[in-house]
Parts: sequence; C-alpha cells; structure tokens
Amino acid sequence: MPKPIRVGIAVVALAIVGTVIWYVAIRTPPEPAGIVAVSGRIEGDDAIVAAKVGGRLREVTVREGDTVSAGQVLAILDDDQVSARVAQARSGVDAAAARLDRARRQIGVLEEQLEQGRIGIDQSRLDAQGRVDQARGQLAAAEAALAQAEANWQQAAWDAERFETLAREGHEPERTARQARAHATALEASVRAARRQVEAARGALETANASLKNPAVRTAQQAALVRQVEQARADVTAFESELARARAVVEEAEASRADLNVRAPFDGTVATRSAEPGEVLAPGTPIVTIVNLGEVYLRGFIPEGEIGRIRVGQTARVYLDSNPATPIDADVSRIDPQASFTPENTYFRDDRVKQVFGVKLRIRGAEGYAKPGMPADGQILVDGDSWPPASGPR
Repeated sequence: MPKPIRVGIAVVALAIVGTVIWYVAIRTPPEPAGIVAVSGRIEGDDAIVAAKVGGRLREVTVREGDTVSAGQVLAILDDDQVSARVAQARSGVDAAAARLDRARRQIGVLEEQLEQGRIGIDQSRLDAQGRVDQARGQLAAAEAALAQAEANWQQAAWDAERFETLAREGHEPERTARQARAHATALEASVRAARRQVEAARGALETANASLKNPAVRTAQQAALVRQVEQARADVTAFESELARARAVVEEAEASRADLNVRAPFDGTVATRSAEPGEVLAPGTPIVTIVNLGEVYLRGFIPEGEIGRIRVGQTARVYLDSNPATPIDADVSRIDPQASFTPENTYFRDDRVKQVFGVKLRIRGAEGYAKPGMPADGQILVDGDSWPPASGPR
C-alpha cells in the first residue's frame, strides 16, 4: 500500500479516536429537560464597619476569621476629646440651670413686692381719703369758730362804742366803758386767732388733698414692678431654652461617647481588618469588614434566551468545586432587571454580543462550607416538582 494512503488512513483513524474521546470524556452533556444550568462564584452580604466619629484607635478586639455577634464591640476609640466635650457641655447645663434658678427666684421676689405694693396702694388711698375728710372737718370747725368769734367781736365792739357814748353823756360810769372796750379788744384777738386756725386748717386740707396723689405715684411704681416681672419671666423662658439646648449638647456628646465603641451590625465573620491601634482615624474610615456567612448565594448568569424560564422562588441546587458530588439546596432570590454582557470585562467582539441576565441563588444550610469567592455551579429547576435522575453538574 502506498505511503500516502497509509498516512491518510492513520489521520482518519486519529480523527475518529479523537472524536470518540471528546464525545465520551470531554463533551459536556446537555442538561436534562426542565433544568437550567448556571455557573459563577459564591458571594455574601458584607459590611465595612467604620466609626461615626474621628479619633485615635485605642483597641481592635477582633482579627480576620473571628466570628462576631450583632452588637459586639469590634473597636474602641480614645475618649479624651469626647470626655472634655461632655464635661464642657455639663458645665453649660449647670450654668444655664443656675441662671434659670436665679430668674425664677427673682420672679418670686418681684411678685411679692408687687403684692405688697397693691396692698400699700389700697391702704394709701384709704389713708389719704381719711386725712382729707379729717382736714375738711377741721376746716369747717375752724371756720365756724371764726364766724362765732367775729360775731362776738362785732357785738363787743358795738357795745364798747355804746358804753363810751353813754359814759361821755354821764349815763354810764367811765369804768363800764373801759371794760366794754377791753372786752371788745380781747374778742378781736380771738378773731385773729380763729382766722389763723382757719388758715392752718386750709393748709392741712391742701396737704391732705396732695396725699391723694400718693396712690398714683405708687401705681406708677407698681407698673415698673410689673415690667420687671415681665422681663424676669422672659428671662426664665430664655434660660429654659438655653438649658434645653445645653442638655441637647450633653446628649449629643454622650451619643458621641457611645459612638466610640464600634459595634458589629449583624452576626458574621471578620473578613478584613483595615486599621490597627494607634492610628488616627477620620469619621467613616474602615476598621473591619464583616461578611454574613449565614446568608451566602451563588452569583451567576443566565443566557438571554433562557431567562424567560426563570422565576424568583424556583428551587435550585448549588455544587461547590470542593465537593461537586453533594448538592446544596438553594432557591432563586433575585433576577437582574436588565441584561448585561458576559464576561463583564471583555475586549472580544464575539463575547460582547452575548447578553445575559444575572441571578442570585440563595444557599440554605451551607454555613461554614460555602464561602465568598469560591467558584461554584448551580442548577435551577424550571419544570416539574422533582429533580430528574442524574441531574448533577456536568
């Protein structure tokens, strides 16, 4: 047999053997009907834990790989500055409370003075009216006494003139005339005295009338006291507001102190430790990253042509590369609302035109086995209620 023919036969034989090997050992068998395959990697919900306030990091209580519980203290910042702020804020509260107490006591003093002033005004009004009435009575009595004295004096003066005439005519003794004149002179002096009494009574009445103005003066003083009370009450309101603001500052400072203890937001495992004690951190600087290994999922992609068969809640299975023979129960928890290209970062035109939808298969009961970053395969049961036989990963 010629050599070219032998070579051709050998090439054909090799091609046949290669095809058989590919079909039997290498080719990925098609998925059973009712199952959609998905490949991807395990992911989990994580949180970058940081402090709300800045400061020097005093202590980090966990290391990478540690399991933490929700609320557990992960890191502690120095509280020197916060303690100073709290002390200053409390001093502000004490000062505001002292001012408020003084203003309230001042109101009490002024209100007491105001009440005493009201009583004094009423008493002064009564006293002034009484003095006026008394002065008017004294004036009336003095005027009556003056009228009586003038009447007596006029009569005595007439009698003296009559007796002097009779004495000149010899009908009366000279002694009688002189006695009558002396009596008239005495009565004239009493008239002058009565007039002075009237003038004094009129002066007393004017003084009494002037005292009627005292209640008005005291009323003006009362008005001044009322204004002082109103001002003191306004001060109390202002100091109450100041005290409320000071207490709010204290609460804020105390809250800042509580923020110095950085706590875990949920149960999980420390994935990274980004800061060490002694570092001065700005607010929001990452300290540790926590991953919730109890809530992990397979993040993969479904071809655009298959996405119409996928629904949230469908039963699924996940196979880890570390144990591909054992399926892990899962379900479809999310389907991306928009398509994307896969691979997501690619520079080849043929790959860029293949659109896919991202899906999440929530894994149940694989805590401690499925960890973020691990590659894995998955299957979604889209038809029927039970898995067909031999439905493991190909």
